[in-house]
Amino acid sequence: MRALVVTLAAAAMLAACATSTDKSTQEGAKVEERGKPASKPEVARVEAGKPAGSSTFAALKDPNNILSKRSIYYDYDKFDVRDDYRSLVEAHAKFLRENPSAKMLVQGNTDERGSREYNVGLGQRRSDGVKRMLQLLGAREEQIESVSLGEEKPQTDGHNEDAWSKNRRSDMLYNGEY
Repeated sequence: MRALVVTLAAAAMLAACATSTDKSTQEGAKVEERGKPASKPEVARVEAGKPAGSSTFAALKDPNNILSKRSIYYDYDKFDVRDDYRSLVEAHAKFLRENPSAKMLVQGNTDERGSREYNVGLGQRRSDGVKRMLQLLGAREEQIESVSLGEEKPQTDGHNEDAWSKNRRSDMLYNGEY
């Protein structure tokens, strides 16, 4: 009985080998034609740091467009967006809604007064406030990142109210600008 099983197994293996090496049923690999350049599909050109379709992003650089304005200024020791900056935040929220590939970084800044720890916290509350407002107006959370720079990135040097008022701000930067 055992000899019969071994014989049948050997016969099955030989049959399998014969069918897999039968060249009449195998199809050969396709050969490319030489001398003819292969047609390549057109690929859209993308600049580093800018989303595809960046012609719509030209508004961000147009000085006549509200989107070119990127800073929100605050009163001393405050982090709520003042009424005179609401239309600016609304315009940027609309831009983010209409351009889902756009990403924004909101940087919260403070003047030099206060401890480093306090200023980092106040800067974060400022940037988080702008982010929340943008989201409430329809921008997606994954489009916006908020960070605090505290007093580390002053817009103006000086130790008076004029300089301090320019340093208490949130800056809105789009991909490629940070």
